[in-house]
Formats: sequence, structure tokens, C-alpha cells
Amino acid sequence: MYPIIRMTKELLVHAKAPPLPLTGMHRSWHMCWPWDLDLWMELNNGRTLTLFDLGRIPLVRRIGLVKALRENGWGLTVAGLSARYRRRIRLFHRVEMRSRVVGWDERFFYVEQSMWKDEASCTTHVLVRLAVTGPGGIVAPGQVLAAMGQEGAQAALPGWVRAWIEAEAKRPWPPEM
Repeated sequence: MYPIIRMTKELLVHAKAPPLPLTGMHRSWHMCWPWDLDLWMELNNGRTLTLFDLGRIPLVRRIGLVKALRENGWGLTVAGLSARYRRRIRLFHRVEMRSRVVGWDERFFYVEQSMWKDEASCTTHVLVRLAVTGPGGIVAPGQVLAAMGQEGAQAALPGWVRAWIEAEAKRPWPPEM
């Protein structure tokens, strides 16, 4: 089940947070509760991705994207992601989540998110490809940025993100089964 109460809490906690620059870092703190666990008594991988929503939604609000979405009748959807799980998160562990837009191309925005037990111990890292959608399909980031008052904004994608985009372009779709 989607954590509606936790999302509401995040939106309330960060409601008065100052706006962020387009590529600014949003930080939030989260606890691993009993209902987040898998059979091995650690944070379930699917729940991890759901928890990343709790950092991503306040981020897009703070950079001004939510306002542009509402004003234009657009939606926001995850169009792909890559995840690395490196350290376990166990019951009642508290983690800091860091979320930021790392850039965009002609079709998508790319968000980097990570969870940390302490300053030196990253547990999980994801790269999320986001698409803004409208009645005609995907809305180009240039049009979205203009609606946000960010015309001409640029953020060069890091090499590792460009390499991921290239690898994803070679992946067959639909999958060959």
C-alpha cells in the first residue's frame, strides 16, 4: 500500500522550506518501520523505491515544477530508473535521503537520489528518468523549463548519466522473450 500518511507528513514538513535552484539538493530523513521489511528483516527493495517518492515529490515542489504541472494540466511519471543497493537498512534505522535534478535532455529530466546512514555510508543510490506528460504525450523539458520561468537553463548531464542513457537506448523494447 502507498504510504499516504508518510507522504502527507513530508509535504507538511517541507511546506515552508525555501525554494531550491533547479539543481539544488533536497534533504529529508526517514525511518524503516516494521511494515517496510522483507522476509530477511531489512528494508524491502520495492518499498525503497516507494520511499524515494517521499524525497522526489517535495524536491519537484521546491524547484517550482509542481506549480508548472498544475498550471498546464501536465503530469509527472517515472520513465525508467537504475538502482544500486549497497548497505542494509534494518528495522528502526534512520536514513538521510538526498535528492537533486542532475540534468535533462530533449525528452526527460534525470534525478539522482541516495540514502545515507551517516555522512560516509551510502546505502542506496538511484538514477530516475522523469517524463512530464500532457495530452499529446511527453512534454519537452525546454517547454517545461519555460513554464517554470527557467528559459535557457542548462545543466550538462554527467558522463555516467549519459552512459546510462546510451545503454538504455540499446535495450530492446518490447523485451525479447
